Amino acid sequence: MGIIDRLAADPSLWTEITAAGLPVIEPRDDGQCLVTFLWRGEAERTHVHWGLWDDLTRLPGTDIWHLTRVLPADLRTVYYLSHDAGFSAPPDRAGTGTWHVDPGNPRHVHFPADPVDPADKDGWVSLLELPAAPAEPWLDQPRSADLERAVIHSRALGGDRHLTLHQPGPGRPVLVVFDGHNAQKVLRIPETVQNLTAAGRIPPLTTIFVHLPDDTRDDHLAAVPEMREFLAGELMPWAPTHVGALLDGGRNVIAGASRGGLAAVWGALELPGLFGAAIAQSGSFWWAPPGEDPEWLTRRVAAAPATRGRFYLDVGTMETQPLPGGTTMIEVGRRMRDTLRAHGHRVHWSEYTGSHDYVNWRRTFADALLAVTP
Repeated sequence: MGIIDRLAADPSLWTEITAAGLPVIEPRDDGQCLVTFLWRGEAERTHVHWGLWDDLTRLPGTDIWHLTRVLPADLRTVYYLSHDAGFSAPPDRAGTGTWHVDPGNPRHVHFPADPVDPADKDGWVSLLELPAAPAEPWLDQPRSADLERAVIHSRALGGDRHLTLHQPGPGRPVLVVFDGHNAQKVLRIPETVQNLTAAGRIPPLTTIFVHLPDDTRDDHLAAVPEMREFLAGELMPWAPTHVGALLDGGRNVIAGASRGGLAAVWGALELPGLFGAAIAQSGSFWWAPPGEDPEWLTRRVAAAPATRGRFYLDVGTMETQPLPGGTTMIEVGRRMRDTLRAHGHRVHWSEYTGSHDYVNWRRTFADALLAVTP
């Protein structure tokens, strides 16, 4: 008898069934897992959000809600529960409220608020990690990060922008990373860079983490003239004087996830003299300026003369939610990949098992650096 049938027959089995934690994970013979999400409480509707999007069903005559999915055994993702509210990470890990972490799952991922951004807030999500989830070898050896703070005034972006510098040193190539706070705290890029460097897999880099305020992030983190001017006219001219960076465009890398991935590819294409490579993790290539059709940047690449740059692009196999234009993240990513390759660029492409979330990007960032760093 299955879990739900057992609970339907005897709801008092709840404690026994959930004693080992939630969700309930049952391996299958076909290399997948049967994953059952359970929640107990009063609500009109209950959903699982973020890495998975689906509705839970109420067991008749009880306050027990359930959802069973067959999922790949190598899945790693995050999720939270919502009751028709909250389309962002829950503000705490109490497990209560109109949207909250899974109270039966003790494994959480914390998105700490950026202390230099008054609009940013703490967020918490539950971690789902199935038995064959890939190892994270470049995060296994935590290292103390050598970080420095800096501020640059940006006319292009309309005010001061905070930066975090990792391992600044004379004569080093620059790695520019957008969404600087999450890139440090959730993606753990300083640890990844230090471990790869210590192992001799990449050369020493000076990483510049760019903090972008939440209230203007979507305006500037895109293929827009303001970002081009910030990079070319402000940030990169500042770097040699203030951190001793080597402005050898062929060795510099620009990186970001989601909207940051879109901006990174745009930056490398627009400024090949400053950036020889770009990393785009689940890049938002569906984006278009107002009044334009979706996938504007892909069309721009297709219309440009053939050039040669290095690109790492990835996307989650579960990023299948409809986007503007009726497409999906997988489809727009594949079209950008094909267009870049057709125009002479070297593209490393990866489809990981998962969704649009940081617990995959934190692992694949090492693959990205290995792919594009000369």
